[in-house]
Amino acid sequence: MKSHSTHEEDSTRTLAAGIATRLRTLIAAGEIPPGEKLRLDDLRTKFGVSLSPLREALSRLSAEGFVEAMESQRGYRVAPVSEHNLLEVTRLRAELESFALQESIARGDDRWEEEVVLSLHRLAKLERGAPGGPRLEDWERAHRAFHQSLLSACRMPLLLNFCATLHDLSDRYRRLFLENNPIDRDVMQEHRNICDATLERRAAQARSLLRDHIERTGRLVLGALVEKRGTSAEQVA
Repeated sequence: MKSHSTHEEDSTRTLAAGIATRLRTLIAAGEIPPGEKLRLDDLRTKFGVSLSPLREALSRLSAEGFVEAMESQRGYRVAPVSEHNLLEVTRLRAELESFALQESIARGDDRWEEEVVLSLHRLAKLERGAPGGPRLEDWERAHRAFHQSLLSACRMPLLLNFCATLHDLSDRYRRLFLENNPIDRDVMQEHRNICDATLERRAAQARSLLRDHIERTGRLVLGALVEKRGTSAEQVA
């Protein structure tokens, strides 16, 4: 039997994981802006928890790059955005996701292929409308699910975790800096091309297409970030 202290530790970890997920979502969506101080008392009230799981959640998010400890060590703030960080996130995504896709192509079975096709179909139904419209959150979920499905057969849990974190960090930049700037390219066709190459087991081409897809979005976001820097330099530093 588990001891009372072990049950408490398990409960704290479960609470911390849930809080981290909710905060990560809010930060990635831009609802908590870059640089904003995270007041522990306010967060305790918001989530209805004690300090212990809250601090653990913030520690997790700090390790992932979503928040950072303030210099005074007296709290946390949402991680600021920067050109350097965006370039790093984009490069790592391009490297790791393309590698994970190659492994998925080598190991994926019929069920995996079906999930890739289904996730693309769901995304296509939503992508026919404007992503910035009233179904933005539905589109975001479907977009993420498609990218996850491509990598899901790689059989490398650590790699998938890294890719998921990088995808969240990348989404944060995209949503912050492309919210009012529609992407002027056929993203749906890019997704179809990646899917076709994947299902036909053309691994080298699929890797290249996915890398190009990630890097093109990164360049667009970088341009928007640089343009915005002139009016809100304190948040982009």
